[in-house]
Amino acid sequence: MNTTVRLPEHPFEPLKVLSAWERSDAGQAQFIGRVRGTGVDGAPLRGLWLEHYPGMTEAVLRTICREELERHGACAALVWHRVGALAVGEPIVLVATAGDGRGQALASCQAILEALKRRAPFWKKELGHAGERWVSGNRPCGMTTSAAALSS
Repeated sequence: MNTTVRLPEHPFEPLKVLSAWERSDAGQAQFIGRVRGTGVDGAPLRGLWLEHYPGMTEAVLRTICREELERHGACAALVWHRVGALAVGEPIVLVATAGDGRGQALASCQAILEALKRRAPFWKKELGHAGERWVSGNRPCGMTTSAAALSS
């Protein structure tokens, strides 16, 4: 299995990263996540600050990729996740997977993304216009802002 993990501190261009990945597998899936303009409470944001545990974060991400590639029968994963200061609208995460068909690629891409949100040692601080606050946990896939606020 082929896994690439990067945690850049500066903005990156997801399409350039994907172009350089050079996979020729029959099935490929990609997800690009950007910093949203509202916080978990619905208030406007000016950006985020992301901290991580160097060394451990990369190891956890590689483990997640290996587990999900094996589980879904895919053969390659690429994960880039920003750390440090991020502005609203900037790419924060890129997850790409490749396999023999669309099923393996799509399933492993979503599974890696969801596991990353639950298990990777990242700490997120929302930078609002009225102040800053650390965020506990992440929204599960498919939850709306108001539903996420109610479950916190």
